[in-house]
Amino acid sequence: MTSSFEKVKNFLLDIGYLITVENEDDGILVIEDESVGIKNFVLGCADPFLILEQHILDLKDADPSVYKQLLQKNRDILHGAFVLDETGEKLIFRDTLQILNLDQNELEGSINSLGLLLSEYSDQLITFSKR
Repeated sequence: MTSSFEKVKNFLLDIGYLITVENEDDGILVIEDESVGIKNFVLGCADPFLILEQHILDLKDADPSVYKQLLQKNRDILHGAFVLDETGEKLIFRDTLQILNLDQNELEGSINSLGLLLSEYSDQLITFSKR
């Protein structure tokens, strides 16, 4: 029987992502596809969940209107959402999927959601990063 880690890894390879870090003991895979803005995209296999995270930018001393706009944008994101790290200063794209019933299309859809988000919202994210 294939482990959750191997299942996710095989899906990523079949889709064509470059795996830059692979740590089966910790259940961590890191991928990139710079053509769509994905760099150091972390996938963590923590049975029964697959946690996907991409650091987007730092939000040190951001205006409250920035947080409001990010929450409003969450409504438009197909899969995943904007979240903050425990410090409240790092903006992260995050999605959580169940591994048991995970299929390649679902994983690809979640990752593609980030690519779409970055392409549609990049100007606003750049503006946030300069504040």
